[in-house]
Amino acid sequence: MEPKSRPDPLRRGLLLTSLAAGMAPLFVRHARGAEVEPRFALGVASGCPRPDTLVLWTRLVGAALPDQVEVRWELAEDERFERIAARGVERAVAADAHSVHAEPARLAPERWYWYRFTALGQRSAVGRTRSAPAPGAAAPRLRFAIASCQRWDHGLYTAWGDMARQDLDLVLFLGDYIYEYATPANSDRPRRHQGGHCRTLDDYRRRYAQYKSDAQLQAMHAAAPWIVTWDDHEIDNDWAANVSQELEPQFELRRAAATQAYWEHMPFPKAARPQGFRIRLNERYDWGRLARIITVDDRQFRSQQVCPKPGRAGSNTVALADCPDFLDPQRSLLGGQQEQWLAQSWDASRAWNLLGQQTLMATLNWEARPERSPRFWTDGWDGYPAARTRLLRELAERRVPNAVVLGGDVHANYVADLKLDFADPDAAVLATEFCGTSISSEGLAQSRLDAALPHNPHLRYGRADQRGYMRFELREQRLEAELRSVRAIWDPASPVDVAARFAVEAGRAGAQPA
Repeated sequence: MEPKSRPDPLRRGLLLTSLAAGMAPLFVRHARGAEVEPRFALGVASGCPRPDTLVLWTRLVGAALPDQVEVRWELAEDERFERIAARGVERAVAADAHSVHAEPARLAPERWYWYRFTALGQRSAVGRTRSAPAPGAAAPRLRFAIASCQRWDHGLYTAWGDMARQDLDLVLFLGDYIYEYATPANSDRPRRHQGGHCRTLDDYRRRYAQYKSDAQLQAMHAAAPWIVTWDDHEIDNDWAANVSQELEPQFELRRAAATQAYWEHMPFPKAARPQGFRIRLNERYDWGRLARIITVDDRQFRSQQVCPKPGRAGSNTVALADCPDFLDPQRSLLGGQQEQWLAQSWDASRAWNLLGQQTLMATLNWEARPERSPRFWTDGWDGYPAARTRLLRELAERRVPNAVVLGGDVHANYVADLKLDFADPDAAVLATEFCGTSISSEGLAQSRLDAALPHNPHLRYGRADQRGYMRFELREQRLEAELRSVRAIWDPASPVDVAARFAVEAGRAGAQPA
């Protein structure tokens, strides 16, 4: 059955249009005026949808905020808030950047809700969210999108505005919500990062606030619940465990600051609050009997990258023959404990298993000449081939039905077959991979990818010159994917094209053009 109280498309379209225009949304009165500083200027969000609960988020901003502020929230079954399903009061405190993480409970499964916040005489925008289907429910479909890598000074967020008009059930964000860099002094791009390179708690808080000030990003947060995980730029490029790219001393202090700011600005439950520099991001979400959604963390527990550049840590692109440590079976991208957790998380009772992780899982050999040793990038799964083999072997041994790996990070669109032996064209395809491009972050030259694709035949599609996201519709017998690409990244009115369509049939791993 369809979710209860599906919103009227026209009314919802008007609401999202008003949000994207930076106006007070329809049906909501804001306390605004020349003498009133807006306290909900970063918008609202929801996330972590379960059948009976979810998380509602906002953050108060502005000068002279009291150390503690009482924030009231309401969750309703209708847009006019005539049928209140839950309400409560949270304390927004300065120690948490006045962020709010409300957790309404005892909700009805598989239905739409609307929510809002009130504090200091002002009312927030209205957000729309929904609960997941009951565990045993035969959910007819799941409409979701994957996105990642939204560098502020590399482009406008036109993709988010387009996504907000897609009427999705869920967004899966796969990392690089912010970038920690300073914008180069000689940059002539229309948008710049405020402040320098992020290192302190205040730095990261200001960077999140800048990103969240974007009206199109706010519109998508207000349109559907999100499930999120991070990659590297939420803290530092290419960080691994407790090692930064620049080998900075006391990196754990910077990690703790960045992790606190991350939790403050995402729709996470209170139980996810960081313990120092640790935060748990690996989670399982069930969408009735239709799908299990799994998220993992590829940063906190990974082995350090092999064969780094001299004087630093982090990624490199090197020949396999020059770096035998590639093949060390003890190395792990997820860490041993998380590997075991993932192996136990696959659910053969669901029609589909969706793995949300950060980067390209399929191998990508950059060396076009067959007489030479293959060259691999060390920060992704190619830098941890034994760990990838362990993961794919678990899929095969557990007979996981219809496994689909979802990724981001690499600023390119890839559709791939996942195998135990990528060098064998006849090896069985165990899973399907969709690795989505960036929302705005720049990619490599398409000519480089064009040169690599012929000797990577398991990559069915590869475009580094596309910015946007992937939209999916999942049913019991079929997964359909649209690769949506922004035509002009600095044009606020840019069209968004469907660059390609693919489908995966239940029981047959591997995507086919649709």
